[in-house]
Amino acid sequence: MPDQHPLSHWPRPPGGYAPPQPREVTASYRRWAGVLTWTAVLVAALLAVALVMSIVFLVWADQDTRNAAYGYLAIVLWVGIAAGVPVLIAVAVPARDMRRRVRQQSREGNAPS
Repeated sequence: MPDQHPLSHWPRPPGGYAPPQPREVTASYRRWAGVLTWTAVLVAALLAVALVMSIVFLVWADQDTRNAAYGYLAIVLWVGIAAGVPVLIAVAVPARDMRRRVRQQSREGNAPS
């Protein structure tokens, strides 16, 4: 009995272990990689504009007490920036991974489908 290996609950592939092979990159996958990339660029641009506008609003609010409402608008923009950063991360990380996979596939010389 000591010479026998314990039975595994998981079936084994014939010929031993082989790491899973990535699937072929399709035209739809390339299209979605581009869509996610441009969405991330758009969200980043909107966040940058919101940051600049919040600074402008703070300068305007500081110049005159009659323009104090601009300070509140700057705070609203900061809340929008705080809500937009997780969206940017949620779009940019998959876009980066998808673009990397598309580049790697094209570098290997596989024909796109």
